[in-house]
Parts: sequence; C-alpha cells; structure tokens
Amino acid sequence: MQNGVYGYIRVSSMDQNEERQLIAMREKKIPKKNLYIDKQSGKDFERPQYKKMVRRFQKGDLLYILSIDRLGRNYEEIQQQWRVLTKEKGIDICVIDMPLLDTRNGKDLMGTFIADLVLQILSFVAQHERENIKRRQAEGIAAAKARGIKFGRPSHPLPDNFFEIHRAWRNKKLTLRQAADACEMPVGTFYAKAVKWERANDYHRN
Repeated sequence: MQNGVYGYIRVSSMDQNEERQLIAMREKKIPKKNLYIDKQSGKDFERPQYKKMVRRFQKGDLLYILSIDRLGRNYEEIQQQWRVLTKEKGIDICVIDMPLLDTRNGKDLMGTFIADLVLQILSFVAQHERENIKRRQAEGIAAAKARGIKFGRPSHPLPDNFFEIHRAWRNKKLTLRQAADACEMPVGTFYAKAVKWERANDYHRN
C-alpha cells in the first residue's frame, strides 16, 4: 500500500495566513481529502481537524506543515506533538519553511541529532515570538486606551421613547416587561440600560 501524504493548516485570530499555507500545500500536490484545516480563536486551542487527521495516520505517511508553530501553541506542546507523530505514529514530517526539518533526510544518528536540535531552537523561537506579539498588542491597546480610544462593540443608541417609557416604568404605570416590549428590547437589556442611564445621570425616583 502506498503511504499517504497529508497537509495541515491552522489559522487563528492572531495569525490569518490561511492563503499562504494553502498555496504551499497546493505546490506539494496534496490530495484534497488529505488536507485538514483548523480555524480557532486565540483562547481556544481545540483542534478537531488535527485530531481527526492524526487518527488516520499509518506508519510511513508524510505530513506537510508550513511552519513549526502549526504543531502547537508553545515550546512544550510543539515538542510533544513532534514526538507523538514521529515516534508513536511513525510518520515523516516536512516543515516547508525550514528544509532542515524534514525527517525523510538524515535517518542516521547525526541527521536525527541535527533535526532534534533545530526543532528545539525553532520551537523556542516560535514561542518567544508569540509572547512578543502578545506583549506588543497589550502595549498598543494600553496606549490607545490612554489616548481615549474605546474598544469593544459600540453601544446601540437608546430608542426615542426610552425616557418616556422609563419614567412610566419607574412611576409604576408600566411593568418591567411592558416597558421592555415598548422599547423593543429584551427585559434584561432594558433593565441594564435603565440602571446605567440612571447612574450616569444621577437619577432619583420621585
């Protein structure tokens, strides 16, 4: 049986380079059915497609990834995944951006030593760079906030009838549900906006 050739792509909210990874995989002529893509947020590292792909691996298969940090989010995880794939699954890995990390080359002791050494250096550098990116982002956000720039979703303006409805509600002429319906809002939203407006305007009930 011919060994399988696979490609793995991972993109996150911090690193949207999916197209570059796709182009690299196309150049390797990887069958579409063997191409796995995970899209995730920065806080979520669940990788359902990666796990599905790993379950398919047979000894002697070949996996292409564009860069070493596609395997994990930190130094330890990259090292662990490399070990699982090459030692436990018995597959070869080719890191397209780093030709030295191609387990098909240098199967002797010296070749393995060099590959392991390069892997350790690159995985450390990848983690260090991610930490620098996060630090620069945090510094940029802090500087922007200091300049008065606000982040998050802009709040929707209050409806024109809000103040009239709010007064009627506070004067017990309307129930909370009736007031919320009149403003076309969920009850919780109406109440939250009412309390926020009252605090901002030092409102006192009659």
